[in-house]
Amino acid sequence: MADHRALELDPLAVSDRFLLFNFTRRDDHMVYLWVLRAVDRLREVHQVQVDAEQVAGALEELAGEYDDVPELDSGLRDRLDALHDDGVLLRFDDPSRAGSLARYRNRQSVYQFSELGYWAYTSVEGVLAARVQDANLSRLVFSDILEDLRGLAEANRAGEVEQIYRRLSRLDSVLEDMGRRSARFHVTLGEIMQTTDTSPEVFLRHKNALLAHMTEFTAELDRYLPRLTQAVQEVEATGLATLLDRAAQADDRPFIAHDGRLEEWRRRWAVLRAWFAPDGQSASRADELRSATRVAVSAVIALLRQITESQRGGVNHASQLRHLAHWVWNTPDEDAAHALMGAAFNLRSARHLGAAHDDAEDISPYASWWDAPGVEVAISLFRSGKPPTTGVPAPLRTNRGAQRELRQQQVAARAAERRAADELAADGVHGRVLDETQTRVLLKLMTKALEGRTVVAGRLTGGSGATDALLIRLVPADVGSTVRTTQGTLHLPGLRVELRPRAGRKDS
Repeated sequence: MADHRALELDPLAVSDRFLLFNFTRRDDHMVYLWVLRAVDRLREVHQVQVDAEQVAGALEELAGEYDDVPELDSGLRDRLDALHDDGVLLRFDDPSRAGSLARYRNRQSVYQFSELGYWAYTSVEGVLAARVQDANLSRLVFSDILEDLRGLAEANRAGEVEQIYRRLSRLDSVLEDMGRRSARFHVTLGEIMQTTDTSPEVFLRHKNALLAHMTEFTAELDRYLPRLTQAVQEVEATGLATLLDRAAQADDRPFIAHDGRLEEWRRRWAVLRAWFAPDGQSASRADELRSATRVAVSAVIALLRQITESQRGGVNHASQLRHLAHWVWNTPDEDAAHALMGAAFNLRSARHLGAAHDDAEDISPYASWWDAPGVEVAISLFRSGKPPTTGVPAPLRTNRGAQRELRQQQVAARAAERRAADELAADGVHGRVLDETQTRVLLKLMTKALEGRTVVAGRLTGGSGATDALLIRLVPADVGSTVRTTQGTLHLPGLRVELRPRAGRKDS
């Protein structure tokens, strides 16, 4: 979610700030980027205001370190002036730098970053420096957050104003970083999962580390979340209004009044509380992050199964495209090739429509349809070839017979699964051969039980799951167990399946 302060800007202010990124859209954008890097290099050594000669010297130093630095024989001052017009740099006239009357008559300008211009430059550098390999979920941060919350409560009880400000500032920074890391990780994970069709070896190479990373993060969050919720409540019990007022007093930003600082710290605390303390109507952000991570684990496992099966069978999207290209190449003529491609990608020939222009005198009668300006075409004319007419809407037609048949099929399938569940609860799964319906019910239960497993002392324990009729428990066992079905034998090494009816079930 974007910073709420950005949503308060009017369209004119947004347009002015977009001008700061004009240098990225010019033809020689790389030249402008290296000029700004040279200005930033001088800023790092506390040369805030620099002239064109100093920027040229910094570019020469960068050229000695990097091969991509462009050579600027002339035009450096024009580019600095262009950056000033965009608002990235500020320009000042400095007559003291003129060593002679001739130089004094010429404009002697110095440049420095504007506040917003420096933000724009660092934003561009941040995008360029982003790497997929850096995406991660930080599981070690929860202990630090818990320590800071407990220290914040103690500091508020003792009236330590500076300590309150330090703890709150650190918590605000840590939560902002954690939110940014989690958002970036899930975006990167989604991109990886969408591109595995063309490069599955990248996914397979990192699958174990990825699953272990997400599982460990979820386990650490499960362990710390109750304590973090309690710590937030303990801080509020010490007096939230007093806490925020003391933080605003210690905040030494000179350009914001006390009321403005107090309102900002109140907003920051609301964000912190939303992370770990649910308001009763919606889950906390930590709960949402945990749910999203668990869904991501299931998606990664499903994708791993899909890739494994496709590699085992030799059929995936890439192989299908290769087979299609082979078929198109071997077609007897071009018409057959076009027909095959049209059928494969659902392509249809274009239908051209003709209509009279509103002002026919503006259009030459000798102009072709290709050169003549377009006209608006009604949707009904485009789709059916019929001009639009005003009339009553057509009645909604429903196929009640098909709906009734589908409903009967659903009721029959539900009754069959309930009978299968009753048979499983009565006779168990061992020492017998399960039919197709019983196998389907058992696999649904086992999927829920396996997804609900957690890590205890570094090892996966058994799990449990339930439907509206049955409860299943996967109990660790040294020998393991075997389930026979009509489709084959299911081996469960190290686990034993226990089934029992669910208490309070309602038969329908």
